[in-house]
Amino acid sequence: MHQNSINLQSHAISEEFLSFPQAEHSDRVGLEQVEPTWFYTRFEDCMEMYADPDTVAEYLSNHRGWFCRCAEPMQTQPIGENAYDLLIGRFGSFGYQVEARIGLELLPPDEQGIYRIRSVPVPGYTPPGYEIDFQATMKLVELPIDEFCREQKIKPNQRPSAITGAQWTLDLYVGVKFPKFVRAMSESIIQKTGDGVLAQVVKQVSRRLSYKTQMDFHTTENIPFLTQGKRKKGVG
Repeated sequence: MHQNSINLQSHAISEEFLSFPQAEHSDRVGLEQVEPTWFYTRFEDCMEMYADPDTVAEYLSNHRGWFCRCAEPMQTQPIGENAYDLLIGRFGSFGYQVEARIGLELLPPDEQGIYRIRSVPVPGYTPPGYEIDFQATMKLVELPIDEFCREQKIKPNQRPSAITGAQWTLDLYVGVKFPKFVRAMSESIIQKTGDGVLAQVVKQVSRRLSYKTQMDFHTTENIPFLTQGKRKKGVG
């Protein structure tokens, strides 16, 4: 059921879990036979674009033009027509760290207009001690202009002619094969810590990517865009 790659925690998030001794080489030997500990998070968000759905759909379909630059500083490489090899960064918990790398495929919308992003294998790469199952869906919907402008306190002279919301949901499972010194700890502590850290990482990375995509879209289309307060949070 679960495929591919990612892990636990960016060192920028919570250093208290990095105070344990680093895993020795002997602890890492034999991880192939260890059953992974699975963590899960769901994240939902809406990315607003000041344009009609057709304009937004055309931009999103041309992901070769925006995905790599919006994913920076993460390193990306195209895989085939619709997929990317994405190096997310170094994460860890309980003194055990791995470098997260994942293949993501951006599928064209189906007959119901649903976009999907899913994890795929990276050619020639075997994740060292971790696995990932990344499943995201997105749908474009027209948002009511009056209500949106009122909530965002947009002035009448700055009112956009159309607003499209890219509403998306991510279900992410991450499996980590911990060395023995981590497995000796309480299962409940490992599970609670891993789930919480994963949720923080996904929230930060997702909001940063959404913000940069918003800015790139409006710059590319030469459409004025008011930076929303909620998009400023967590962007770095």
